[in-house]
Amino acid sequence: MRITQGTFSFLPDLTDEQISSQLEYCLNKGWAVGIEYTDDPHPRNTYWEMFGLPMFDLRDAAGILLEIHNARKTFPNHYIRVTAFDATHTVESVVMSFIVNRPPHEPGFRLVRQEVDGRRIRYAAESYAVQARPEGERY
Repeated sequence: MRITQGTFSFLPDLTDEQISSQLEYCLNKGWAVGIEYTDDPHPRNTYWEMFGLPMFDLRDAAGILLEIHNARKTFPNHYIRVTAFDATHTVESVVMSFIVNRPPHEPGFRLVRQEVDGRRIRYAAESYAVQARPEGERY
């Protein structure tokens, strides 16, 4: 299963050249760029760990790409994403984010159904990573 979060998530993984083009786009818009990582890409886990500080003053896509390479070396088995902030209205807001690194094995999620009081049904997303079973033995 492939995690689909952020911009370009349904496309094949971006090459470094394509990532650099997107970074140039962000910088031309005046957005600050940050790099984040996590080993838990649950859809409700919106707060990933920052890799360094947001690059508010960096205006070179090559420098940001170098930081992405450093993050990939440091966390090769984590998800790494680039996040662009727009601070024009004195409130920073994310305007673009995309994944630039994935672990070699993506465990995915399953939908868990619970019957509760009355005839109500609740659903929850549960990561296959918590089960620690290989892909062919999950069901």
